[in-house]
Amino acid sequence: MHRTLAAALASTALALPLAAQDQGQGAAAGAARALEAAVELADGTSAGTVTFTETPHGVLIEARLENLPEGPHGFHIHETGACAPDFQAAGGHYTPADTEHGYRNESGYHAGDLPNIHVQADGTATADIFAPWLTLAESPKADAPYPLDDGDGSAIMVHADADDYMAEPPGSTGDRIACGVIFPSEV
Repeated sequence: MHRTLAAALASTALALPLAAQDQGQGAAAGAARALEAAVELADGTSAGTVTFTETPHGVLIEARLENLPEGPHGFHIHETGACAPDFQAAGGHYTPADTEHGYRNESGYHAGDLPNIHVQADGTATADIFAPWLTLAESPKADAPYPLDDGDGSAIMVHADADDYMAEPPGSTGDRIACGVIFPSEV
């Protein structure tokens, strides 16, 4: 009996911190909206996924990519939720505020400008990026005014070359080599 009671108490003691942690995060975590964009190369080969999770303060972007050429690559959100044909249907960088391209640009940057990703020799890349200026859908939040679901949708794009964060055309990042639809175009 004492062993059973001791085991039950030990289990309860171990479970309490987890329960407390869940209560502290459960409501917010349970309410989080997440979307996963399947990213593909031009020939239809999977290039991994990018997950977009709405948080109270913006969007967390988690890239888990594969089958890409080694090195740095431009990584952007594009203005239209379509990838075919040859990824041109995605349009330009997402820029609802009509700003210039690049983090180094004194007049601001596109809402779709993201840091370069760095692909390893095995063709994989991981990146976690927080974008406080984005929301998944229309939002009254003044600090995150740019919704990715804005009627014509949005797409995530991997480019052949690194973004220099300044040049026009945007970043001189070369060809579009992988694309995934975040929100499909409704138009």
